[in-house]
Amino acid sequence: MNQLKTIIKDKENKRRRNFFLKLVLLVILLVSFESNSWFSPFFDTHVIASNLVKAAIVLISGNLIISLARIVTLQFYLKKTEEVRVQPNFVIGIDRLSTLLNIMVFLVTLMLAFGVRPLEFLTSITIVAAAIALLTKDYITNIVNGLIMMFSDQLEIGDKIMIGKSVGFIRDITLINMVLKSETGEIIIIPNTLALTSEVVNYSRNNSHQVIMDSEIPFFTGIQLNELEKKLTAALTEFSDYVFAEGSQLNILESKPESIIIRFQFPIKSGEKVQEKKVKKTINQALINWSNENRKA
Repeated sequence: MNQLKTIIKDKENKRRRNFFLKLVLLVILLVSFESNSWFSPFFDTHVIASNLVKAAIVLISGNLIISLARIVTLQFYLKKTEEVRVQPNFVIGIDRLSTLLNIMVFLVTLMLAFGVRPLEFLTSITIVAAAIALLTKDYITNIVNGLIMMFSDQLEIGDKIMIGKSVGFIRDITLINMVLKSETGEIIIIPNTLALTSEVVNYSRNNSHQVIMDSEIPFFTGIQLNELEKKLTAALTEFSDYVFAEGSQLNILESKPESIIIRFQFPIKSGEKVQEKKVKKTINQALINWSNENRKA
């Protein structure tokens, strides 16, 4: 079992315990409010308290229904993917959809707490609701597109993609935006609608993708590019299970008066994000060591 599945199952166990606690609380509220208990005269004379209890019953009931649907759906998904890797997008999508539904239940509960009937309220503000829908249509579109991407297998958290001129790794997909992190550390926020309607290049969907590392080095006496390429390629040998060292190559991108910009690139198996970070550190260290050796020479 991979680490992600273990984390998900631990969280689900906690949610199940919370589910039963909320179920017990709901039963207590229903018994005290609906049956002819010694609370009945109190609720008959205190309308505000009665409304609050009704709202609490609706809130907990709605939350339990959403939680049950979430638990069953995720349990089915975990069984279905027992032998394969879990897609983090699906789990995030379930969480965000549950949050969205719980917000809707909370709004209905808020109306009940103030003695407002939700259906009558929505009917009475039809024109206002239509105006609000027009003003928030972009947000609604982003939410729908965000959910589509979360439940899709085309893009996944951790994938390296290019949208327009923006290139980076997907760090999160919210209900409004997609969050990318570039290789130099910048955070790029792209609206979900743009991400879904634009042409997207996913570098992580091949059996392998290229890791590209650029560096600027000053001129040294007797610099040998072939020697540098051999040293950097040799540093890849310890990662032979993840990296295709035979596909590595070193090229000069630009020559300046006092330095050159080189590019070292090599294929790596897609999905190996943790290993890719380790490989980059190893290559950077090999480059530093080579530079120090040449300075001393």
